[in-house]
Amino acid sequence: MASIVRMDLKEVVGHFKQLEDPRSAVNRLHPLKSVIVVAIMAVLSGAGGPTAIAKWANMKSEILLKLLDLPHGIPQKDVFRRVLATLKPDAFQACFTMWLTALRAAAAEATGVERPTLAVDGKTLRRSHDRRRNLGPLHSVSAWASEFGLTLAQVATAEKSNEITAIPALLSLVDIHGAIITIDAMGTQTAIAEKIIDGGGDYLLALKGNQGTLHDAVIDYIDEQTKTDFRGIGARRLDTAESTHGRIERRTYIQMPAPKTLPGFDRWKVSVPLTASSWFRRPLSR
Repeated sequence: MASIVRMDLKEVVGHFKQLEDPRSAVNRLHPLKSVIVVAIMAVLSGAGGPTAIAKWANMKSEILLKLLDLPHGIPQKDVFRRVLATLKPDAFQACFTMWLTALRAAAAEATGVERPTLAVDGKTLRRSHDRRRNLGPLHSVSAWASEFGLTLAQVATAEKSNEITAIPALLSLVDIHGAIITIDAMGTQTAIAEKIIDGGGDYLLALKGNQGTLHDAVIDYIDEQTKTDFRGIGARRLDTAESTHGRIERRTYIQMPAPKTLPGFDRWKVSVPLTASSWFRRPLSR
């Protein structure tokens, strides 16, 4: 379970103080950084738009007025709508990423995890399509730090197939130095592997049919090694047993060095010797 990490609200505000205010001078009744922080906290609490943000802020007015610079009280919904509609997305994302990076550093110190696992995965937002406007569902790719219980970055994509181009953009937003990046078969690309290594991380990529020749060669190699029970190739084995729902499931994981004879071996950039792994599920027992 991820440890609870607390951060002073003043620290959060500090990450947005350099953000350029898109409003005209006559409309700057409420400090921009305070408006932004209120909006973020409201959205994290489930608010889905300017009206809901203003409603949440009024419910929490007593504590917000104490902790934030709000000399003219709680902003109205039109203030949140105007700011969110005119704010430069890239500039906001840069500030938001700075805040998440600080959260990651605090979480790493609290948990003692030096090499976090960052799961990069694509999701489709449920009910995000709009048939009347001929808009499909919203796809996004995110980086989830499992030990910290924290999403470090997220990038929207037009379609699921665009994940290949979105993943490098996502990795550019995150400090991946020392991290282990896991990605499903969609992201198993030599360019993505190279970007991870160049960023100081390591990768664990799923190999499926999208890498047809390599996929078939790995299957053949593993099948061949099972005949000698993986002896003499420097393989490592891990056996696990899980008891859930009244039954026991046993798994055997095998990790072994990847042979240099695999097709395209030299195209995959690595920081440590490339390995291949497989796992086998044994029959369930009650």
